[in-house]
Amino acid sequence: MLMKNFYNRLQGRIRHYSEQSALLRPLSLQPQGPSKGNVLLCYFQEPFKPSCDQGILKTHSRYWESYQIAQTFLDLGYSVDVIDWDNRVFTPTKPYTVLIDPRDNVERLAPLVPKECIKIFYIDVAHTLFNSRAEMNRLLDLQQRRGVTLKLRRFERPNFGIEYADCATMLGNDFTLSTFEYSKKPIYKIPMTPALLFPWTENKDFEACRRNFLWFGSYGLVHKGLDLVLEAFAQMPDYHLTVCGPINKEPDFVAAFQRELYHTPNIHAVGWVDVGGQEFLKIVRNCVGFVYASSSEGQAGAVVTCMHAGLIPIISYECGVDISNGAGIVFDHSSIETVKQSVQRIASLAAQELEHMARANWEYARAHYTREQYAKAYREIAKTLLHLS
Repeated sequence: MLMKNFYNRLQGRIRHYSEQSALLRPLSLQPQGPSKGNVLLCYFQEPFKPSCDQGILKTHSRYWESYQIAQTFLDLGYSVDVIDWDNRVFTPTKPYTVLIDPRDNVERLAPLVPKECIKIFYIDVAHTLFNSRAEMNRLLDLQQRRGVTLKLRRFERPNFGIEYADCATMLGNDFTLSTFEYSKKPIYKIPMTPALLFPWTENKDFEACRRNFLWFGSYGLVHKGLDLVLEAFAQMPDYHLTVCGPINKEPDFVAAFQRELYHTPNIHAVGWVDVGGQEFLKIVRNCVGFVYASSSEGQAGAVVTCMHAGLIPIISYECGVDISNGAGIVFDHSSIETVKQSVQRIASLAAQELEHMARANWEYARAHYTREQYAKAYREIAKTLLHLS
């Protein structure tokens, strides 16, 4: 019996290590014709696995981005090996023409690839030093205002990808770029893409919804400014805020803002919501704008999604998103007072002007933040770097 139990445990460990080893190996993709060279993409393997439900490409934009980057190089005639961005053990066994990575693998693999390999840093967040300092500053401000210390959730240890890269692509605007300019490396902008496109909301009653606003975001609620927005609306009982995001996954935040979230009549905490569902569409129809006072982003996908949904942006400069000129508010300094003033300013406008602003941002998003624009921009960058006509 002892030997049988030992044997079963041994077999279990062998299967575990075999499965882990398989996860760490690259998934290799081949172009239709002869290969011109090899590309190593360190991002997300999931979209390329045979067992993967392709519906994943309609969820977070990063899965589609990984798929599209690989497809771009395949279309240009290159073989592509894909590993996950956090694979710390993969060692190259072939000469790579291009290496793409968003965090630590540029530094780790730079000595292991040919000298002439083009190393591309994939920027999807403001520089980690800026990003982590921004979150700490927000948490410190909150501690001083309310006497509570909350957990870090968006903190990232510094990486040196841009130092080891030859160039970078960047999801972001001039704000994001400013956090990397010190490197003096060529940086090429690519647009954030939404998971879904929304039709223009016909017959929306802008007079009825002028005082209704949305906060919509993911984890790291203090990092993304929800604390400031809640405190602002708690002081404005005539203005309504709907909150959509994974609130229940941050119990320390919920404990600190229990009153604002659940005991303030003009604040409605919905929690996580499917952007492709009817509930989100109903919320969007009943809101005039969205408020997002993030402390640091690459290019905020939540902002792009809400612009596509026809909402007027009231956002911080650090969101990294350009909006239609004069059709929203981008504030330089995030504070409770700034949020209050911005919300009141938008709500005071005539219904016709509000509709014009919402439509302008919807059209701007349709022209700039789409998968077609991303694919076009990335292809041109790849052709330039590979000296292809």
